[in-house]
Amino acid sequence: MRSGLIGLVLAVLLAGPAPAAETVTTIPAAHGPGPSKYDRVFVTKFGPKSARRVLLLMPGFYGGAGDFTLDARAIVRRVPGLQVWALDRRSQALEDTARFADALAGRISVQQAFDYYLGWLSDPSIQPHFQPLDPSRFAFAKRWGLSMTLQDVRRVVQSARRQGKRVILGGHSLGASMTVAYASWDFNGRPGYKDLDGLVLIDGGLLGSFSSTPDLAATHKAIKALDTAGPFVDLLGLGLPWAAGVFSEAGALALLKEPTAPAIAQSFPLLPAPFKPPVPATNRGLFGYAFDASTSPAALALIHVRAGALGPDGDWVDGEVTPIERLAQTFGQEPANASEWYFPARLSIDVDAANALTRNAQTDRLGLRPWHRRAVDLPLYALQTDLTHGHVLRGAKRFIAGSKVPRGRSVLVDASATESHLDPLTAAPDRNRFLQTVVPFLRELAPSAP
Repeated sequence: MRSGLIGLVLAVLLAGPAPAAETVTTIPAAHGPGPSKYDRVFVTKFGPKSARRVLLLMPGFYGGAGDFTLDARAIVRRVPGLQVWALDRRSQALEDTARFADALAGRISVQQAFDYYLGWLSDPSIQPHFQPLDPSRFAFAKRWGLSMTLQDVRRVVQSARRQGKRVILGGHSLGASMTVAYASWDFNGRPGYKDLDGLVLIDGGLLGSFSSTPDLAATHKAIKALDTAGPFVDLLGLGLPWAAGVFSEAGALALLKEPTAPAIAQSFPLLPAPFKPPVPATNRGLFGYAFDASTSPAALALIHVRAGALGPDGDWVDGEVTPIERLAQTFGQEPANASEWYFPARLSIDVDAANALTRNAQTDRLGLRPWHRRAVDLPLYALQTDLTHGHVLRGAKRFIAGSKVPRGRSVLVDASATESHLDPLTAAPDRNRFLQTVVPFLRELAPSAP
């Protein structure tokens, strides 16, 4: 018995410390338009609580904290003394994800989850079913713009700093745009970069990274259009703002639970035709077909990965940088999923208006405060995929040239030859240019006293 106990102790010691539990924390946010119950954001924390540094990552357009799960787990294993915090914006509180959680836990079937969220739209006999939000009751969300969102992010940054941690701020896509906006922002006289140790831009940014700055008239027109279109973006054009998030999570769930079963959504009348394979497909085949850059609609390049190809039998065949199961693991998770079912359109409008990162008539009119770009002196990491045809790195170079960012401590990575927009979040670690290049960058950012 003694020898068995000694063996057990040695096994534990040799195995090293157990990975820290992943936790989802609610953090009080700034007071914003609407009921005070929405004045909160959600943070999924990865890595040791004792870490002195935090990489705080913000999701992009229609994105959620779950976008970063796979990368966060890999990063905290590779960078000692670092936590990764993944942010869900306040709109996450609008989602009813309980049935997805039930299906992932095996309490209900894939079909039951699909029927609850989508099937009822073509079969009214399905009861009970998902109850979408009434946009007319959420008119206040038309004012959920960049200023409020950055104030929310600042509450998270301050929470980390109160715990004695240094903060590296980053994001994917629109989250990267918000990263450079935060660094340049004036928070009642205090520049945002003063509370940060570095910037991480994953296929996004400003200064022309995605588009040129619209004029004030175009911005006013876009804001006025919200009175008709409603406060939330309708990505699929179905008149159902939540549908894109629900379709992606339902497809991921079906792949994870029943990968080779006939695709549950292929005959569903509301699934847009461009997402339907030309042959009867499996759940795995349909999911890959919908997201892969070779078959997904070109207009939805924001959701593209390079995963492989649809086989002649309708099943998916992996063959590029993202194994399709990793993509499903990203979209098929709770409590922090990878989609923002109700994405506030005003946030995109404001981000576009802040593109120049200067104080001008437009930023003054909209209450935007990106005034401190020229003083930003933080190390910067930026990676681009094929999405913008080189504009992301051009935007990053403009940011560096117009600031005090130390060129010798900044890293610019061009992954456009091998990766599409979501691949930095989902690619296998041995083929993921983001992981391969951001880890050395993070290791070299030595912690200092807050």
